[in-house]
Amino acid sequence: MVAMPSARSSWARTTGLIYLLYFLTAIAAQVLLSKGFTVPGNATNFISIVLYLVVGILLYRLFRPSSRNLSLITALFNFAGSAVMLMALFRGGNAPVDPLLFFGTYCFLIGVLILRSELLPRALGYLISAAGVGWFVFLAPWRIRSLSVSMEVLGFVGEAALMLWLLVRGVNEQRWVEQLASMIQDMVRITITPEWVGLLDFQTRFPSALPL
Repeated sequence: MVAMPSARSSWARTTGLIYLLYFLTAIAAQVLLSKGFTVPGNATNFISIVLYLVVGILLYRLFRPSSRNLSLITALFNFAGSAVMLMALFRGGNAPVDPLLFFGTYCFLIGVLILRSELLPRALGYLISAAGVGWFVFLAPWRIRSLSVSMEVLGFVGEAALMLWLLVRGVNEQRWVEQLASMIQDMVRITITPEWVGLLDFQTRFPSALPL
């Protein structure tokens, strides 16, 4: 019998809590920067980026039983976007590419994972996938200002909804255990219990091996 973790919803709620801390620090960073507090604003922004990286790792662990490869790819997009954010932070706001290119893909793939895993409501999967597409619309050169604001709101609402659901409701633990069991079904545990143990007596059994 395979032992399964019994506190997966607690793990999901921990993810939701760190997600919440990310939101709070990201908002605080923007407020500090808008008030002209550059150093504390950048420091708080650094903390928020690190928290978002942690969220990416935790979500990878959460969705890995449903799709190991897709979960890994999704986490890599989180890491790439966060790396670009860190580069911009240490280079005075100059980034080689827009991090939303990575974060948009990340959000879309998180939505796909939600739909495939059925650990969370399907409506949540559609919402955050739409938020990911919205970030690409936001980056389009032909975007309209009112549409851009709508896409920003959609992105915020999508991730906030995911954060709140993880924090308050957790995940479908039974479904998670089923997926984990399917992932490790080829793994077996072999136990060997000897019925006797012989003590080697080198003087009587192997006299020729001993020096005279």
